[in-house]
Formats: sequence, C-alpha cells, structure tokens
Amino acid sequence: MGSTTDRIKGTANDAIGRFRRRVGAATGSPAMQGRGAMQQAKGKGQKALSGAKRMVRNAVNRAIGASNWKF
Repeated sequence: MGSTTDRIKGTANDAIGRFRRRVGAATGSPAMQGRGAMQQAKGKGQKALSGAKRMVRNAVNRAIGASNWKF
C-alpha cells in the first residue's frame, strides 16, 4: 500500500476505535472497550507507517536528485 492509503486507513481505524471505546465505556462493556483500544492502536500504527514510508520516499528522491542520476 502507498503512504496515502495507509494514512487514510489509519485515520479510519483510529476514529472507529475511539468510537468503540466510548460506546464500551457508556454501556459498561470492557470487551468493547478492549476491541476499540486495539483498533485505535492499529490505526495509529498505520499512520506511523505512512509517515515512515513518506520519509523514506523523500530521502530516496533527495539522494537521486543530489546525484543527478537519471532513470
């Protein structure tokens, strides 16, 4: 997946996880809160991966640009 796709999916999972945690807290369901926390953590991981991919891509592009190497 590309960094944009990871960021979008991460944002969605983070939001859904937060919602599940709140529903679990409101209904008194520790299982729902746990599933929400796991989904939220997954989303944060996806967003972090997106940032790492973007940083690597930018570093490679700068290195190629600095070397004047052409494909």
